[in-house]
Amino acid sequence: QVQLVESGGGLVQAGDSLRLSCATSGRTFSTYAMGWFRQAPGKEREFVAGINRSGSLTYYADSVEGRFTISRDNAKNTAYLQMNSLKPEDTAVYYCAATSHLGVPRIRGQYDYWGQGTQVTVSS
Repeated sequence: QVQLVESGGGLVQAGDSLRLSCATSGRTFSTYAMGWFRQAPGKEREFVAGINRSGSLTYYADSVEGRFTISRDNAKNTAYLQMNSLKPEDTAVYYCAATSHLGVPRIRGQYDYWGQGTQVTVSS
């Protein structure tokens, strides 16, 4: 079993930056690929970014490419999502997730464990 705890969300203005963290416990962190998803009110949960076990491979949704950066520190059992140039349409609850799949899965159903989510609100 893996426990995931997100932090770092908040209320910011358009153009600002935030860094989300996802702290994990349980089995060895480096055996999981990590992903960030988000869900806005009335919308389905969507993939935002993912990173493979070693951190050598990343993938981003088109909507955040060039603005968001996913990273991980296997020594600290923590994944991060650096979000720059935030837009009002980035407003959502952000979830981190872990999967034992290889590579960088981008489908919600491929992830085994989920955090409770952290709210990000971007005002215009």
